[in-house]
Amino acid sequence: MENKKLYTVTIFSENHVGLLNQISNIFTRRGLNIETLSVSPSAIEGIHKFTVTSFSDLDTIEKVVKQIDKRVDIIKSFYNTDEELVYQEIALYKVATDQFLALGSIEELIRKYNIRILEMTTNCVVLEKTGHYDETQGLFEELSEKLTILQFIRSGRIAINKSKIERLSDMLAKLNKEHQQ
Repeated sequence: MENKKLYTVTIFSENHVGLLNQISNIFTRRGLNIETLSVSPSAIEGIHKFTVTSFSDLDTIEKVVKQIDKRVDIIKSFYNTDEELVYQEIALYKVATDQFLALGSIEELIRKYNIRILEMTTNCVVLEKTGHYDETQGLFEELSEKLTILQFIRSGRIAINKSKIERLSDMLAKLNKEHQQ
């Protein structure tokens, strides 16, 4: 992966059927794998936000964003590096209750990884960890060494940029001002 780094592409659009397929095809045609994907409504009513991460070089990710912007259903897309964002993932881990209690150092594990116990039954314990990939993966690896993980799931990255307001808001305000003139 020479000269490749993880980029986060943020895409704003209305919620249209088939848009995710169009976006993933653009990444595929450029030979890029989508590492994580998250979609949700944005802070602007009626606008959805896609957050996609992919390893790429700068030239390729710029071309991907330009191609995404050409789609009719896309309002605007941006790319960012980790330094420009505040981001998190969430991971859930299900382990057997008897193995979990046999650890003996539950409080230490909770403090070390800042995890929450979401549910505890006689059969299983469901743990939640939010953080960056290396943090959620670190907990996964430590739990795997000590007990059997019955189920594991990690979300895609959710991210906001460090600027004062959403970049799309700036763009829409500029377009509105131009339209009024």
